[in-house]
Amino acid sequence: MSADVDGAVRDSGIEPGRVRQMWHLLEPLHAVLYYAPEVFEESAALGFDVEERWPSYFPLRAAPLGAVGEGRVASAFFSFSPRMVAAHMDGVWETADPEQVIRARARGVDRAYRAILGDRAGSPELAEAAALARRAAESLSTAGRPLAAANAELPWPETPHAQLWHAATILREHRGDGHLAALLVAGLDPVEALVSFAAVGAAPVERFESRGWSAGEWSAARERLVARGLLAGDSTATDAGRALRREVEHRTDELAAEPWRSLGPAATGRLAELLGEFWVAVLGSGLLPSETTLGIGKV
Repeated sequence: MSADVDGAVRDSGIEPGRVRQMWHLLEPLHAVLYYAPEVFEESAALGFDVEERWPSYFPLRAAPLGAVGEGRVASAFFSFSPRMVAAHMDGVWETADPEQVIRARARGVDRAYRAILGDRAGSPELAEAAALARRAAESLSTAGRPLAAANAELPWPETPHAQLWHAATILREHRGDGHLAALLVAGLDPVEALVSFAAVGAAPVERFESRGWSAGEWSAARERLVARGLLAGDSTATDAGRALRREVEHRTDELAAEPWRSLGPAATGRLAELLGEFWVAVLGSGLLPSETTLGIGKV
């Protein structure tokens, strides 16, 4: 990590590890959207194919942006092949408009949280966590953060458990938008970002095939990274490659620190304490895959 990044986070009173921890805790709470059967049911009712994950994933995540086309979705989502985006965005707003999708995802998440959390969905601890997460989400700047801005413009739900999900979504998209900026500063295009991430052991190469890049595109990206001295001949990261990925992740942490600086160390620590119970419940539901392309716990 560069001294300026580390210092900027520490000077705020927020430890770099705390920023990363908040991502680890909030990401699963958001990701229920893409795996819960209740959300699939709501998506199917709109007319989307739910036999596999992706036909509903793209409209569910893109809907806050409005009736945008494949180009803007590919830009915002970054790591997906434009061909894959085009295939799954083709005709989606004719199946259901963005407002219908937003309402359907809200219904699905509401049902999913009630199923996963049971009585805890109405607990004082969840209400406190939701209030703290909302404070953090409402404090952040969305300048240069299209997905965070689009979600932040949506009305806040009324129930605490729905507010918690909405806050988690704004915060994770805020971090994700910043991550893309860090990748661009590092000179990594979308497929290079995945190749270099696989090279440091974030997930097996096969896991990244879900992003739709061809074997030829993956190989060409690998060759470019070898030429830059970032990958060795066996496709593992060189010391320089590992250093670059560390810098990307640490820069991402710095760009994601704003809401936690605003919330303050004590309140952020309290939120982390409160989220643990709900994080365990979501992971214990078995809905989420044990391994993803995000590298949580490995980077």
